[in-house]
Amino acid sequence: MSDKSNQPVRSDRSGFVQVRGAREHNLKNVDLQIPRDALVVFTGVSGSGKSSLAFGTLYAEAQRRYLESVSPYARRLFHQMPVPEVDEIDGLPPAVALQQQRGTPTTRSSVGSVTTLSNLLRMLYSRAGDYPPGQSIIYAEAFSPNTAEGACPQCHGLGRIYDVTEQSMVPDDTLTIRERAVAAWPTAWQGQNLRDILTTLGYDVDKPWKELSKKDRQWILFTHEQPVVPVYAGYTPAEVKAALKRKEEPSYMGTFTSAKRYVMHTFANTQSAMMKKRVTQYMLSTACPVCDGRRLRKESLSVKFAGLDITEMSRLPLARLYSTIQPYVVKKTTPDHDHPEKAIVTQRIATDLTARLEVLMELGLGYLTLERSTPTLSPGELQRLRLATQVRSNLFGVVYVLDEPSAGLHPADTEALLRALDRLKSGGNSLFVVEHQLDVIRHADWIVDVGPAAGEHGGQILYSGPPQGLSAIPDSLTRKYLFEENTAISHTPRTPRAWLQLKDVTRNNLQQLSADFPLGVFTTVTGISGSGKSSLVSQALVELVLQRLGQHRNEEDETDLLEQEAPATLEGYIATGMEHIKRLVLVDQQPIGRTPRSNLATYTGLFDHVRKLFASTKQAKARKYDAGRFSFNIAKGRCENCNGEGFVMVELLFLPSVYAPCPVCEGSRYNAKTLEIKYREHSIADVLQMTVNDAYAFFSEEPTIHHSLHVLKEVGLGYLRLGQPATELSGGEAQRIKLATELQRMGRGNALYVLDEPTTGLHPADVEKLMSQLNRLVDAGNTVIAVEHNMRVLAGSDWVIDIGPGAGEEGGKVVIAGTPADVARHSKSRTAAYLARHLK
Repeated sequence: MSDKSNQPVRSDRSGFVQVRGAREHNLKNVDLQIPRDALVVFTGVSGSGKSSLAFGTLYAEAQRRYLESVSPYARRLFHQMPVPEVDEIDGLPPAVALQQQRGTPTTRSSVGSVTTLSNLLRMLYSRAGDYPPGQSIIYAEAFSPNTAEGACPQCHGLGRIYDVTEQSMVPDDTLTIRERAVAAWPTAWQGQNLRDILTTLGYDVDKPWKELSKKDRQWILFTHEQPVVPVYAGYTPAEVKAALKRKEEPSYMGTFTSAKRYVMHTFANTQSAMMKKRVTQYMLSTACPVCDGRRLRKESLSVKFAGLDITEMSRLPLARLYSTIQPYVVKKTTPDHDHPEKAIVTQRIATDLTARLEVLMELGLGYLTLERSTPTLSPGELQRLRLATQVRSNLFGVVYVLDEPSAGLHPADTEALLRALDRLKSGGNSLFVVEHQLDVIRHADWIVDVGPAAGEHGGQILYSGPPQGLSAIPDSLTRKYLFEENTAISHTPRTPRAWLQLKDVTRNNLQQLSADFPLGVFTTVTGISGSGKSSLVSQALVELVLQRLGQHRNEEDETDLLEQEAPATLEGYIATGMEHIKRLVLVDQQPIGRTPRSNLATYTGLFDHVRKLFASTKQAKARKYDAGRFSFNIAKGRCENCNGEGFVMVELLFLPSVYAPCPVCEGSRYNAKTLEIKYREHSIADVLQMTVNDAYAFFSEEPTIHHSLHVLKEVGLGYLRLGQPATELSGGEAQRIKLATELQRMGRGNALYVLDEPTTGLHPADVEKLMSQLNRLVDAGNTVIAVEHNMRVLAGSDWVIDIGPGAGEEGGKVVIAGTPADVARHSKSRTAAYLARHLK
């Protein structure tokens, strides 16, 4: 049921969007009226239904209406959202969605391509660049490493070349071939097959690798030949010799492949991310010797503008690029009599470039470079890049739907963001923003508060109207933080038990930086966007600690090695403090899985206990069903029609393929026999449909399961379904699931927990829950270090390290490190004034 009592009654409805009967996800048949040409902020706790309203309903319907006006064939080119569950929407203009999503994982997509600045720069070099004498003019596409005309012929525009060496493929030359000296070869049967082929060919597979002749080693590793020979499986070398002599029938005929051929072929052709990842460890990457890592052919690199080639220009921070181009906006250059249009072209392109760059700098992105690839950007940075492009586009009468545009922003940068939003609004556009940041909410013309709680207990409109009116809504959790004055935090900082000292750290914009992290307490690291916080904590600190613990970072990265950034050189060392750290736990925002088969229940280990519980029922025992029977990944339990996916793909001619619930299992993922087993009258599929809150009540008599669910509730995830696929989770949700998994198995202390902006996507009420969980970790004898912008979190921490003072080249230094009160008093800190407001 929808609460309409708090909606202002308007007789003139022309300037409003009317929504009737919205039922998307947890929305409870809501009606809503919101103004156009205004900044409308949707608030509410995580999982209350605000994104279902803003994106799932309003944006999805605007997109659907637009796509109905284009041909069915053209529709295939769009990523189409499902048709929303809503009765009617009136007065809805065309919409542009600026959602938080990680950049497409390819270095071919960059800051320059997202903002279209690279196109302008190429035009500038083509039409107004300084060419060497005698060289004819080349077109703009020849300045792109992604085109055949521009790419360096040696490295194909990648800037790096990839190869293998004897040392990379045979890391331990004291081993024999039988002992897997050629580590780059496949393991299991295929590796055995290659060793058997070598035996047939007469090579000694039991002699240490280093004792084989150079000629033999080179042939085994690098030959292009692929001889096909008889293989006698399980025979000793002597028996193989005898069998060949008497022309015995072989087990099979085997084809030889050298180690280099195997690595390169697998890397180029495998569909398996795991296989690709395995062979990449035997490959070496070096800067291309022809273009020196600059990705372009020499003709393109010979053209200069302001004394720089286009690659050098693309590597300048945007703020420096602006100051390099700016003089050409006003400069009246002497006309070149051979090319009189050159001065005009220079001025026109320079004017457009600088205008676009100004918007990016206003949004606090002046530290980025055009060459920076999108996978290395935070979701907040990427969203602001898209926002800058829209501000510059001067569209009129559009609805912009934004998803937490303040994510990853220091309060000082949020002010610039609000100015950019005001520019879009003054251009005659509407802004519908899902947001938790109180400064953005206060800036709104209109607030839609969704709640009162998450999941089943949300989905209602508590209030829709001008901000001040929210103060009269007792059920609103947002109201407390927006209007109550006494929400300042009183916290007595703990005393560190020791210090972890990092010395001479050089990474990105950090140059020979030394930083001390207190142990046994909760530390927050802050600073404006691009100041170097993540370089210090998420990169340098994590890698140096892992190095000392003898571990490697477990990268869940499936991106192509050819498309990854050149490895950054990490300099620096840990001077003292490692004796107090036994384990490092990195709680980041990377997905918990990349397929719908991974979900909250499987990732946390909770599902193992649930499956055992089902297997222990009388009915299951009578049928001899084990816990494996209750997995949708195993043939005996899953639905065979959809292989446990729960849905099937339906191909539609000229339209995008659609996914429909499997007609056999009706989306339950299991076969009928498995679903007959009930625990307290619920099947295993019923349990996966439960939210964490529902399951918490349902499993109240199962201590292990109940404990896991309690922790998930405490980090603000009570609204998620146990079977919610990993692919549907936001970065913030994935991070909190990882945190909950760690809290379940919290050990005896001496662990270092590193978190990157854990409050992303959290309502202030959920931030408090998160804080109490982080304090639990510290009270158990662990250390927590979080990169964070939320001033309430800073105020409640024991130690604050403020990085800055500016971004990029103007950052990378420790401005001040001390208790929250110390930082709040520091005159040079950009954080001080904002933090002071939250301290008692």
